[in-house]
Amino acid sequence: MNLTIAKSAGFCFGVKRAVNMVYQAITDENMPIYTYGPIIHNDEVVKDMKAKGVIVINSLDELGNYPKGVMIIRSHGISRIEYETIERSGYKILSATCPFVSKIHRYVEKYSEDGYNIVIIGSPSHPEVCGIKGWAKDEKCVTIINSVEEAEKFSVNESQKVCIVSQTTFNYKKFQDLVEIISKKGYDIVVLNTICNATEERQMEAREVAKNSDAMIVIGDKHSSNTQKLFEICKNECKNTYYIQTSDEMDYAKIRSNNNVGITAGASTPNNIIEEVSKNVRNEL
Repeated sequence: MNLTIAKSAGFCFGVKRAVNMVYQAITDENMPIYTYGPIIHNDEVVKDMKAKGVIVINSLDELGNYPKGVMIIRSHGISRIEYETIERSGYKILSATCPFVSKIHRYVEKYSEDGYNIVIIGSPSHPEVCGIKGWAKDEKCVTIINSVEEAEKFSVNESQKVCIVSQTTFNYKKFQDLVEIISKKGYDIVVLNTICNATEERQMEAREVAKNSDAMIVIGDKHSSNTQKLFEICKNECKNTYYIQTSDEMDYAKIRSNNNVGITAGASTPNNIIEEVSKNVRNEL
């Protein structure tokens, strides 16, 4: 019986940077510490930060409810209006926005200023996508596309230009498929593949591990977009794929009769959870 753990499983560069920034601020700053939105999509990490005194602020309306302090911007990024409002409110801002996401903000800002219609390929409710949209000159000229049906319905004036970007954690193959549909419409299009390289690598490796496994375990927060994508990819390759957030959620008895078990994890999953799951899998094998 074999256990294969994806090498790319766990914290990505942007998440590690954001988490370290919060813990460093707890040590260094002699004032209240806040994060604007959960710093990453992982309840276990956020709970630990709260236990150390970090307060999560979820909307601009809450800014006046607390004494001024350090506001750390979540890894997913925020809109320009949100950033400027927090700044005017008197908070010291530390931006933990993933550099790859910040790059998309600059693209959207530039191309919208140049008169392009912006298409964001991603989940409309995801905080990263909401933040990206907020850097366009005019949000009325932004379209969020998440499905084949939406791509087929997409339409602008033939004389208008289109710039396509993507949520960093979007499924790479699905991104290509949606871009192909839009490209066939004949618009003047600029396509910027802004899916993070680490995301592409993680998805490809997860696919390979799942393909060669009798059972696959995907670890990550239920709100984590990149983990949801990993689960979809693995489920397509391995029928016995389990999506768990912590080790306690896994019924390890289900994998006893399997010869090959694979494990991968989303970009916001701490190593200690991956290690705990792998230890319990080894005990069963």
